Amino acid sequence: METIKITLVDDHRLFRSGIASLINNLNGYSVLFEAANGEELTQKITPRNKPDIVLLDINMPVMDGTHTARWLHDVYPEIHIIVLSMHEDPEKVLTMLKLGVKGYLLKDAEPHEFEQALRKVAKGEVYYPEFVTRLLLSSFSQSASEVKLNTRELEFLKLASTELTYKEIADQMNISVRTVDGYRDALFEKLHVKSRVGLVLYAIKNKMIDL
Repeated sequence: METIKITLVDDHRLFRSGIASLINNLNGYSVLFEAANGEELTQKITPRNKPDIVLLDINMPVMDGTHTARWLHDVYPEIHIIVLSMHEDPEKVLTMLKLGVKGYLLKDAEPHEFEQALRKVAKGEVYYPEFVTRLLLSSFSQSASEVKLNTRELEFLKLASTELTYKEIADQMNISVRTVDGYRDALFEKLHVKSRVGLVLYAIKNKMIDL
């Protein structure tokens, strides 16, 4: 298995050191570099020196986690983000998730939970602890009884909740990528969501998939 490269972005050096030690002791993972804030990350990262996963704190000086996540989403959308924070504040959590972060962990999480989050996100899946899942579902109002989906839309929704790319979904459904785009856009409109994460939340709330 190819080594998963990770970057740590946190203004507490001692915390970074502890997390770096934990990562370097895991098989298949290594720390590419560290940064004390988002601005330092933007200075160190390049197309040839970029991680697969960024572990990101929210509260940092100079350039905080929210602005950093937005910058990564715009400039390096292929990089997965896991938030490592002390905050359970609903507004902060929802803001980060809307920016496309793939995982959210509290800094007092157990090492096995940390490793599980890394493994799931590295595979293109999401990892949210129970309190985040509850928050997401309570903020998502659409339910299956309110929206009528046809068989193919339901099939697409279930596949969109996996790590498959849209092209792979098209291959599995034996349709063109353009048709997949049509299903996606139709569901965005029907469910009043704007992202694939919104589709996943709908599927979770209606017990089509499990986290």
